[in-house]
Amino acid sequence: MNVETPAAQLRSFIAKFSPDDQKLIRAVRAAVRKRFPTANELVWDNYNFFVIGYSPTERPSDSFISITARAGAAGLCFIHGAKLRDPKKLLRGSGNQTRSMPLPTADVLSDPDVEALLRAAVDRADPSLPESGRGKLIIRAISAKQRPRRKQAK
Repeated sequence: MNVETPAAQLRSFIAKFSPDDQKLIRAVRAAVRKRFPTANELVWDNYNFFVIGYSPTERPSDSFISITARAGAAGLCFIHGAKLRDPKKLLRGSGNQTRSMPLPTADVLSDPDVEALLRAAVDRADPSLPESGRGKLIIRAISAKQRPRRKQAK
């Protein structure tokens, strides 16, 4: 039986995207991973989106942010974003819980206003992130049917 490692599965999910999208996803993931090294990365390769959630536990409900990607676009979701102070109105959405922001480049993550949102999101994480160690990469779900991960030619 040939079982792929989680890292190999993650690489195969990202490889479905265009080269530019792959580069962006990898850069955003590297920046978020560096910022939250003790968080577990929970991965879904769903119908609509490819998602990497960051959680202090292995439970999806404990995630505080996630990277989302679809053909031609990536974003950052703040799972409890509706409760975050957002004076610059960077977050989009009107639901009771989640807010998101587009990520045209990974450099957006180093913007001081985005850094403040990230700090606030992790401060609200319950339970808190472990103070030491390294989070695990956990593949949560793979949808057999998916929207195309590359933009279709017109």
